[in-house]
Amino acid sequence: MGSYTLPAMQTSPQFIFFTDFDGTITQSDSNDFLTDNLGYGQELRKQGNQDVLMDKMSFRDSFQSMMESVKTPYDQCIKTLLENIKLDPHFKEFHDWCRQNNVPVVVLSSGMEPIIRALLVHLVGKEADDIQIVANNVAPREGKSINEQGGWQIVFHDDSHFGHDKSIEIRQYAKLPDSIRPTMFYAGDGVSDLSAAKETDLLFAKKGHDLVTYCVRENVPFTEFESWFSILATVKDIVAGKTTVKQVSAQGVEDFKKGVEVKH
Repeated sequence: MGSYTLPAMQTSPQFIFFTDFDGTITQSDSNDFLTDNLGYGQELRKQGNQDVLMDKMSFRDSFQSMMESVKTPYDQCIKTLLENIKLDPHFKEFHDWCRQNNVPVVVLSSGMEPIIRALLVHLVGKEADDIQIVANNVAPREGKSINEQGGWQIVFHDDSHFGHDKSIEIRQYAKLPDSIRPTMFYAGDGVSDLSAAKETDLLFAKKGHDLVTYCVRENVPFTEFESWFSILATVKDIVAGKTTVKQVSAQGVEDFKKGVEVKH
């Protein structure tokens, strides 16, 4: 695949920021919200997350179970989420800076594209139209409309056990010749980010969440973040040449170890 057929390479960027959506760009997870409030509830959902983290269940099966427990019409699901899901307070500033500095933002999500697009435009504004979204989709069940009770179903992006293997999209960019290959960042928080965690040059993992647990267990380098304020500061320094991804990554692991030692 030529570099210019890859959507995020259209402007020949030196840096690309890939990111999870739910619980990373937003303060809470829209799929968790639907499951906890309109589906089978928090307890079963959390058990499923643990089973995925401990390799007892595939993410795909866990997520399908969550979504199938939600029978509410799709348009009502979107309305409920628009009323309840909040943006990380610093993401809009981060996105504005990226637009001004030729750093494409690509959302890689295990959620559903129509929900993500609706939330981004609602929370960020019309500027969010330029954010590429690679995600699962939604379709009506046989003989039904998505906007009736029990009428919709998730359509997975690929056949992987993730349902959407986020690493596939990133690898297309990683394979580019060194002369044009951009530096790639990724931000995430949970089990759906496991496939992407090893693929980028610098991984931002949300403090106190499952992705950190995985990275520690699998010895995957990462730096923790609590909001997009610190991500923006770090990316600015890297783009300006004040530091490198290797330095930030090494420091991130060191800082995490110190934090663990302090707790003990």
